[in-house]
Amino acid sequence: MSRIADACGCFPTGRHYPGVAHLLRAVIRGVADEFAVDTPWAELPVALLDVETTGRDASKDRVIEVGIAVGRGGAIVARYDWLINPGVAISEESRAVHHISDEDVKDSPRFEAVAHEIRMALEGTVPAAYNAAFDRAFLVNEFARTAGTPEKLPPALRRDVDWIDPLVWAREIQRAEKSKALAEVATRLGVKLERAHRASDDAEAALLVLFALAEDSRVPRGYGALVQEQRRLALLQQDERRFWKTN
Repeated sequence: MSRIADACGCFPTGRHYPGVAHLLRAVIRGVADEFAVDTPWAELPVALLDVETTGRDASKDRVIEVGIAVGRGGAIVARYDWLINPGVAISEESRAVHHISDEDVKDSPRFEAVAHEIRMALEGTVPAAYNAAFDRAFLVNEFARTAGTPEKLPPALRRDVDWIDPLVWAREIQRAEKSKALAEVATRLGVKLERAHRASDDAEAALLVLFALAEDSRVPRGYGALVQEQRRLALLQQDERRFWKTN
């Protein structure tokens, strides 16, 4: 989503400097239209989502667990967790990571049975995920498989809304550290992660990591500014990874 933001550029009285008023409106892309772009993002409800899956290919693999931690003002205010029967076998590789077996999910509901609950948990929130591209792709594909699309999707399910990604900020702020895995980043920040690779635990830890990283002065306070800076950093980091792979 694109939003228009008023920049500063005025005398202490509030009147604009001569000849610059026409330059003071800038388009900010990637923000959810529910929220003013100049609002401190940490004061908004941030829903950090984590999924565990049958494999790593979002086009064919399925979600088996969804965890959501909702935070505001630096504190977690709500937690959600769904164990889901994917209808297909869980790969050995994935099972070795999250330790969820076919037996564990055989009596769980299918995704379409809990889709409404998940959508309602995401309603009116700023979406976030650690390594957001992965979780976002799986979530969007699962919802695409369900019948019926509501007129108004929550921000997490809209193509034009960016997800906040703590991994982008960890790569910037903890640049000197080799590992940017959630568990390692959390440990360095003093955030506890009880059961790594279980959706609800990962979601809660990642949200607390985000709040901890936000104490660094490099993290913008305003929602729109955060989205813009994250876009810039993500592109730079993508270029860096491409360079190291080819050299």
